[in-house]
Amino acid sequence: MPANGRVWRIATLAVIGGALFGFDITSMSAIISTQPYLCQFNQRGFDDDGRCLGPSSTLQGLIVAIMPLGSLFGALFSGWLSDRSGRKKSVMGGSLIWIVGSILVCAAVNSGMLMAGRFVNGLSVGICSAQVPVYITEVSPPTMRGTLVSLQQWAITWGILIMYFICYGCSFIEGTASFRVPWGLQMIPAVCLFAGLWREPESPRWLFKKDRQAEARQVLALLHSHGNLSAPFVQREFQEIQKVVEEERQYANISWLELFAPRMLNRTLIGVFTQIWSQLTGMNVMMYYITYVFTMAGLSRPGSNAVLLPSGIQFVINVVMTVPALLWLDRWGRRRTLLAGAALMCFWLSINASLFARYSRTPEPGEFTSASESMAVSGQPAKAIVVSTFLFVASYAPTWGPVSWTYPPELYPLRLRGKAVALATASNWAFNFALAYFVPVALETITWKVYVIFAVFCACMFLHVFLAFPETANKTLEEVEDIFDDTKPGAIKYIGTPAWKTRNNRAAMLLQEYADEESAVDIVEVDSGNTIGAVVHVQPLKPSNESAP
Repeated sequence: MPANGRVWRIATLAVIGGALFGFDITSMSAIISTQPYLCQFNQRGFDDDGRCLGPSSTLQGLIVAIMPLGSLFGALFSGWLSDRSGRKKSVMGGSLIWIVGSILVCAAVNSGMLMAGRFVNGLSVGICSAQVPVYITEVSPPTMRGTLVSLQQWAITWGILIMYFICYGCSFIEGTASFRVPWGLQMIPAVCLFAGLWREPESPRWLFKKDRQAEARQVLALLHSHGNLSAPFVQREFQEIQKVVEEERQYANISWLELFAPRMLNRTLIGVFTQIWSQLTGMNVMMYYITYVFTMAGLSRPGSNAVLLPSGIQFVINVVMTVPALLWLDRWGRRRTLLAGAALMCFWLSINASLFARYSRTPEPGEFTSASESMAVSGQPAKAIVVSTFLFVASYAPTWGPVSWTYPPELYPLRLRGKAVALATASNWAFNFALAYFVPVALETITWKVYVIFAVFCACMFLHVFLAFPETANKTLEEVEDIFDDTKPGAIKYIGTPAWKTRNNRAAMLLQEYADEESAVDIVEVDSGNTIGAVVHVQPLKPSNESAP
């Protein structure tokens, strides 16, 4: 059953929450090298030319890292909020928190006030980044789920791009308005998110969990059959949700500890490490400190705006290269995409490490004044570093970027999905905080070896995905449960199956959805190398005038 326009509209609105994260990334990365910012938050005095040196590397790392620290707490809180108030309302609440944080940031007069505002913004991003994928996952049909949840990552890339060029344009404004204007404008998407979701339906699975079965069935019909309550897909989905919810009634009081019970620990670790590895690729750090890297490559001197325009090219690449995932992620599957991304990023990081190690001039301690001066490369090696950096971004954008948001919500049963995704997303933000704080100092102390560290991480994540991450593409959320729960009769075909032998179920799912459009069907699943086949018994549908009001 292809997603109708209502599902696309919900997904498009909800992923504005991802754009908030993107706005935050470049509202710092595009500004930290400009003179108005360096002078407003100056801690180290002035250079020989009278230019402000700005915050120390330690303070700058803390200013950047305080946002993901807030996101860590926001993501953890979002699990409780989502289970109590609903997926939609938790996202709307996150948008209101973002507005408050943006006001504080825009009005900041010192680093303390700036960090307070960024922490509040982080709470919002943590809530939205955890619960937007859950909301979209629970309203999407199986064959479109990867594409629709991937819109979250695409929205992040658009947020990064739009805010970056807003900051670039504002960099020509004299005084503090050059950064206060973009920090104020970032409230607009949050207002649009709150207003847009106001009239959209809640997740049908959450409604059913709250004993609002009639509403859940109407929402399923609204989303997947244009209001036809008798559509086969709606009937089958309703019955599957009903069965799962009834089985879960015995777990009336769900605690966080259940995520670490023996039967849940495997998928908890998979979801958590999906988000951890996405940070250990080094991509978000590359986004935060790209002006540092390009300054090292000789594109500009520290404190100059000249580095902003070439740095923006990577944000354009990020947006464009996310599109293939939107089009083909459900066809590629999750495993194959993650493996390809890890291998490619490991290669480009190794290239950058080799070039910096061989050709960079590392100043003596005390000779440089910021992390952006810790290495210097010129000539053809500098050009190669710039190209390799662009190719690294092009490798991340269609792979780990979208899949890191798509994969975790698919892994968990309904009773734990909100908390589990919150925990996985909190892990993302914990490592985001640590890396954002670590990198400026690391560039000063271990220089090119930073790239070696991230390359090793990419090699490790390749092995971890290959050995432990099962394929979930084109399976209903209830079918994914069978992969992990070998106590269920339907799961017998997965017992003892290693992760690298699980496959994309696209053919069977497309056959099922085609049959739903044409007839009432019975599906018989068979084990054929763990690729599910289907036998369809066709019976004409009786016309029905029953529809959702």
